[in-house]
Amino acid sequence: MDQISKKIKMISEKLKELKNKFNLHEIDGYVVPKNDEYFSEFAKKDKLKTITGFDGSFGLAIILKKKNFLFVDGRYVEQAKIQAGKKFKILEIPKKFPYQVLNSNLNLGFDPMIFTSRSLQYYFRGKIKLTPINKTMINSKTLDGYKSRKFYSLNTKVVGETVNSKIKRLIKILKKDGSDHIFISAPENVAWLLNIRGRDNPFSPIPYCRIILNTKGEVSFFSDIKNSSSIFKKKDFSRTSFFKDSQIEKFLNNLNVKKIIIDKNSCSVLLENLISSKFKVSKIGDPLYLMKSIKNKVEINKTIESHIHDGVAVTKFLYWIKKNQNKKISEIDAEKKLESFRKQNKNYLFPSFNTISATGKNGSIIHYRASNKTCREIKQNDVYLCDSGGQYTYGTTDVTRTISFKVQPKNIKDTFTRVLKGHIAVATANISKQKTGSNIDKLARKYLKEVKKDFSHGTGHGVGYFLNVHEGPQAISKRNNIKLREGMILSNEPGFYLQGKYGIRIENLVYIKKEKNNLVFKNLTLAPIDINLINFKLLSSQEKRYLINYHLEVYSKIYKFLSLSEKKWLIKSI
Repeated sequence: MDQISKKIKMISEKLKELKNKFNLHEIDGYVVPKNDEYFSEFAKKDKLKTITGFDGSFGLAIILKKKNFLFVDGRYVEQAKIQAGKKFKILEIPKKFPYQVLNSNLNLGFDPMIFTSRSLQYYFRGKIKLTPINKTMINSKTLDGYKSRKFYSLNTKVVGETVNSKIKRLIKILKKDGSDHIFISAPENVAWLLNIRGRDNPFSPIPYCRIILNTKGEVSFFSDIKNSSSIFKKKDFSRTSFFKDSQIEKFLNNLNVKKIIIDKNSCSVLLENLISSKFKVSKIGDPLYLMKSIKNKVEINKTIESHIHDGVAVTKFLYWIKKNQNKKISEIDAEKKLESFRKQNKNYLFPSFNTISATGKNGSIIHYRASNKTCREIKQNDVYLCDSGGQYTYGTTDVTRTISFKVQPKNIKDTFTRVLKGHIAVATANISKQKTGSNIDKLARKYLKEVKKDFSHGTGHGVGYFLNVHEGPQAISKRNNIKLREGMILSNEPGFYLQGKYGIRIENLVYIKKEKNNLVFKNLTLAPIDINLINFKLLSSQEKRYLINYHLEVYSKIYKFLSLSEKKWLIKSI
């Protein structure tokens, strides 16, 4: 039996095992999200993958007695069909929502520790009966070879602000709101506030923990004590009491609160119901999302440093793959080679997400992941797309480059150029005029839409400071209306994907800076864009000037880390 058949058989057995429990709990089906109980994008225990075989970062499975549905967004439709299509009907959100597909008479079970009230409302709109089940319905193994690490504190020199200062700023917001407590349930927000990091996540240095803070500055810290014990004696934690994560329900039951702030993005249904039954809940939500999205000068400068390190690695990789185009290189070979270049830098820690190394038709799968069964050899006629990133001390990177090895047909060059024009339009946007990501998103799509083309993902996501590679609240997308502010970091990544043929994406990270009373984007990413894919006749003089200046900036910042042959190649690529 081959690996694919084994996997299908294993999923069939898991589905049968789950469905056998329906009658016991008097339910018609069961709902499985992507996230774990900490609502992180990359979960250590992935129940969705266990029950479907799908390993993308967004999805929702609904298993009924006779039917199975998997809902994904536009990034993952093709991937989901390949990985889960034999057992699940694949539907795309927002074209179809669960409440629009399911019979309203159904009673669906769900785990109240891994759903929020907001996510349930988003998917079901109150039109389907939902029954909380506080028992494990799906056993999921921790990621192979993955081990958590102890929490550790970051020096103020690398974060730019003390814990005490951050807490005082937060308490001011609490007092203004009339709240005396805040329950911070998102681990990345705890990490930012307390200047701590850990490794409870495969691609982010976040520590799995939650805290309750009152207006006196007293912190109640809930986590795996074994992992957090190393920070107990730090002076920043003199007003902190530590508890096991399993003690949080008992603690809340004994808490004296008048009004409390909770985060509906990461406070589970179980804990929200407990809190709202006992206390008055504020409507403002966790202010730390916005607070941590605005990076200070130290965070920006450290991120700039990280991108110089990353730019060197990516540029060396691009030179290597171009130079060795006549040799047999697979998608996995290329992914490993890029990782080896990153590892040459002592500040590199680990990837910030699964690398997308995709050639030819695999490039049309927006969040493709090369595996032994899907891996293709990179052919000279292919368009090759590589989307990757790293966690450095200190900074988080994310970059996509699309490259070719031979002259491509006019239609591909024209499409690449239109993607590039959208990328440049975003990079040169007047943020003071455009104000929000939804307005800037239109600029990214303008030139593709002129020829009736588009892409089914957002143009850009927010990025954390040595935290998650995907962090809000800011984004460049059709429906994001968060006001963009100085210090925010985002990605700029328009693309185009022709199903079964190729994929194109050009991605830089950018930060927002004030210049001459205007907010503008400044590039962080430093790696050449493949000029062999450009139809220069489609570029304006301003766009050509932007491209030249960008490549000169790349060269000036990384040339001293390159070999002579790499320098010569980079100069020719400008």
